[in-house]
Amino acid sequence: MNVCELSQGSANLAEYIGGCLDKFHDKPAYHCLGQTLTFGDIEEKSRHLAQWLQHECGLEAGDRIAIQLPNITQFPIAAYAALRAGLVVVNTNPLYTPREMQHQFSDSGAKALVILADFLGKFEEIKESTEIEHVLVTGPADLLGKAVTAPEGYHSFMSAIERGAACGELRANTAVREDIAVLQYTGGTTGVAKGACLSHANLLANSDQMLERITQRGNEGEEIFVCPLPLYHIYAFTVNMLALFGLGSMNILIPNPRDIDGFVKTVSPFKFTGLAGINTLFVGLCRHPEFQKLDFSGLKMTFSGGTALTTSAAELWHKVTGCPVTEGFGLSETSPVICLNEFGKQEIGTVGTVLKDTEVQVWDADGNALPQGESGELVVRGPQVMLGYWNRPEETDKVLQKGFFRTGDVGLIQDNGNIRIVDRLKDMIIVSGFNVYPNEVEDVLCRHPRVVEAAVIGVPSEQTGEAVRAHLVVDGDVEEAELIDYCRSQLTAYKVPKQIVIQKELPKSTVGKILRRELRVESA
Repeated sequence: MNVCELSQGSANLAEYIGGCLDKFHDKPAYHCLGQTLTFGDIEEKSRHLAQWLQHECGLEAGDRIAIQLPNITQFPIAAYAALRAGLVVVNTNPLYTPREMQHQFSDSGAKALVILADFLGKFEEIKESTEIEHVLVTGPADLLGKAVTAPEGYHSFMSAIERGAACGELRANTAVREDIAVLQYTGGTTGVAKGACLSHANLLANSDQMLERITQRGNEGEEIFVCPLPLYHIYAFTVNMLALFGLGSMNILIPNPRDIDGFVKTVSPFKFTGLAGINTLFVGLCRHPEFQKLDFSGLKMTFSGGTALTTSAAELWHKVTGCPVTEGFGLSETSPVICLNEFGKQEIGTVGTVLKDTEVQVWDADGNALPQGESGELVVRGPQVMLGYWNRPEETDKVLQKGFFRTGDVGLIQDNGNIRIVDRLKDMIIVSGFNVYPNEVEDVLCRHPRVVEAAVIGVPSEQTGEAVRAHLVVDGDVEEAELIDYCRSQLTAYKVPKQIVIQKELPKSTVGKILRRELRVESA
């Protein structure tokens, strides 16, 4: 059975994962902290843990289990175990505050939790206001023979695996494709975080859609992919843990991508063939002298998503590695990938063409489809679009309309079929009635040789309603006047920043995405 037949023919994710584990039994699956585990190792450990969840915890099909871990091998073991046991995975950011943890655990109704020992104190603050009954505690070195000891009332991750080996047989996951497999919580940038209900069909479809593109470059059982994006984020969850897993690839997990020294040391022994990242990571790596010395002769796929790829970052990466960046676009609500640049036809500034079985339209404010080439809100229809938001029918009705999901992103479809993202609707700046899209201004600023990072926001102005303010991280000395003059040479007058703020660093999410909203709060 080839990889596409496996994703298309599986009844649910448990069957798909089981097929991958059997097919690639002896091949390396995950490398982390100097240790490599094979697909066979992952099969055994995840099966034993799944048996423990079923027999010792008494968890039933459809119960939710939260996973709050960084990129360590325990994450895929726990996720595969949960799905094989018939549970619904609730992906949780390890850096959440107690308040954010309490909201997500309570909202999802999670009954079990897999958590890093370092974060247990935060959970203790809010555990009484959740329904969580079973807590598995793990540490980074658990699989290296240095297992943490779980405090009283909690369970050791490694002990659970050991006890699970002596439990009864694993009861098969009988979920149908339309059942929920994952609750993927949005960032809450437009209000309280909401759980996108992703079905087995959604995730299997998006894995298959991505494999249709990946296999144009990648070969079964031969790829080595670097995974710095967090597995709790839907991109790495679907692309690395499902799609690439189905290709028999080895994933090199990077627990802390901000540690560039450690990142380079981890990947240096491998002739890796693929990597996914974002602007800040591409630039940080390319500026590292030891990274520049690596052998990139095997690198044939570099993916970018999550935030707009800047021209400067793409050009720098291509110059250092010889591999072009292939940018795509998607959201948590779409499992996540909607479109992707085609290999050999990458067009910087676009997110490429739609994946198979996917339709994208551009709507005006009244929900009318616009002609090709005109800008409006991008809406998408396809098998990867979520069922809806968990227990939020009114919020669901706002975004699922006429069979399409409203993305909240402004974009257009070019004559060649490539989609260009203009910006987020909420980030658009209106200057004297003219629309200014921060992505465009940021891209121009990042082409200046002294600018390392840029974030553009709108601030109140008595004269023009809003004015453009640029927050920058720079390398060396540069005058504000020089930067503004540079923008004037590249942008029409109303798009030129009226204010330049130079600072040591910009606020970022855990995946390295620059957070404009925090800059807006600071400016309020």
